[in-house]
Amino acid sequence: MSEKLEIVKGSGNVFRDLGEKDADIKQTKALLAAEIIRILDKEKLSVREAGKVTGYNYSDFSRIRNAELSRFTIDKLMLITNALNRRVSVKISVAKQRGTDLHPAA
Repeated sequence: MSEKLEIVKGSGNVFRDLGEKDADIKQTKALLAAEIIRILDKEKLSVREAGKVTGYNYSDFSRIRNAELSRFTIDKLMLITNALNRRVSVKISVAKQRGTDLHPAA
């Protein structure tokens, strides 16, 4: 028995697609955390070793590995990335959201 599935193209931000509040912030944090994890894996650093190398608490790296990102700001994740001898490049583009109006009809 096979069901027909509808294919829907995503926006590129899974949090937005799921209707999450602050989707852009969550996506940015997730991308930075994924890069930090990639660096730790590439350099073969445990969370404790990463803490010693960077001066950040090892528990921060443990939280990042477990995708517990609510305690982190984007700038702190960028600083942690910098402490791992990497530089973050940011490109900002702003576009009006579809179906939004700053002056709704009365």
